[in-house]
Amino acid sequence: MEKYLVGGAVRDRLLGYSVKERDWVVVGETPESMIKLGFRPVGKDFPVFLHPQNHEEYALARTERKSAPGYKGFVVHADLDVTLEQDLQRRDLTINALAMTPDGEIIDPYGGRDDLEKRLFRHVSPAFAEDPVRILRVARFAARYHPLGFKLAPDTLDLMKAMVEAGEVDHLVPERVWAELFKALNEPSPSAFFYTLKECGALSFIFPEIDNLFGVPQPPKYHPAVDTGIHSLMALEQAALLSDKAEARFAALVHDLGKALSPKENWPHHYGHETNGLPVLESMCRRLRVPNGFKILAMQVMKHHTHCHKSADLKPGTLVDVLTDLGAFKPQSHFEDFLLACEADAKGRTGLEHLPYPQADYLREVLKAGSTIDITAVLNRDLQGAEIGEAIRQLRIQAVAEIKKIKQSNPNN
Repeated sequence: MEKYLVGGAVRDRLLGYSVKERDWVVVGETPESMIKLGFRPVGKDFPVFLHPQNHEEYALARTERKSAPGYKGFVVHADLDVTLEQDLQRRDLTINALAMTPDGEIIDPYGGRDDLEKRLFRHVSPAFAEDPVRILRVARFAARYHPLGFKLAPDTLDLMKAMVEAGEVDHLVPERVWAELFKALNEPSPSAFFYTLKECGALSFIFPEIDNLFGVPQPPKYHPAVDTGIHSLMALEQAALLSDKAEARFAALVHDLGKALSPKENWPHHYGHETNGLPVLESMCRRLRVPNGFKILAMQVMKHHTHCHKSADLKPGTLVDVLTDLGAFKPQSHFEDFLLACEADAKGRTGLEHLPYPQADYLREVLKAGSTIDITAVLNRDLQGAEIGEAIRQLRIQAVAEIKKIKQSNPNN
């Protein structure tokens, strides 16, 4: 069998990255001959097979021809006469159009190795413009390889801009957008995903809620970078440093969406942005089919991040009510992820990235105090329904008040 390791496995091997998945291209075979060799067919739109032992993917060499708008509008041709070079030519970037023989020989018909050395994202051919998903993929690669200094080749950037102007991004479906966003959130520098989309003009079409934050000022005293869009992406980067959980990173990204709704006459202040942004976030999550776990945490962070920042100044009753609204007293909650996203918000400011965030430990103490109350007396009283909940709330408020009293008398403890 004439087979070649292709794509990301070759690229990452040359970059010194660990290879997680290996994909192969097979030349000179047919679906029938693959099945006779024991391979199991799994491809719906083109011939892809799983190896009978290691289950790696083997695809027959193929070409593609644009037949309709969007990323599904292609006619695929896979036959004995399709060459490896033709198969590689249909790929998006030169760094992904590399192949390797089983003996380790690199086959590079489109200059991918040179672009790896130059740290360039460059399209293989004008056919790049036929698939709008490629804009998202390039942005995701930017999030992955930003630490290595990768940049967009000028001609590729021009092509992506032309795709946006031609309306290609209008054909992106929510499931695919979320799939690429989810992958980008898990990359080392997720903010590069959004900066790349903004650079080519796609951000306003794909993520208008994020794009609307750019150009919206904040008080320089608290936000030296001033621009809300920049701050939001700085908070995302801080969340990526603090946690590998995509949910926390997403929550940090969207926590300030409400600031885009603030009247210009109030700028740089954003009164009520914590609640003003909730319908925007709800609509965004519905449009992109965002999983419920992501949405719940993001709503909590948006609504209560200011309470978290100012927790030392809140009254015991307010603290208990906030923790209750967060579900923090329940056995299962997003409380730690909430604290992390709030810390990322606080550190997502120029010059304040290494500022300590004592609010997190303080709220943990408050939660512990409110969670360890003795409710025996409440249960022994003749109370019904909401009366029980209110009695427990009052016990928690008393416990939190004691914590605040101790903190005020020993501020350094």
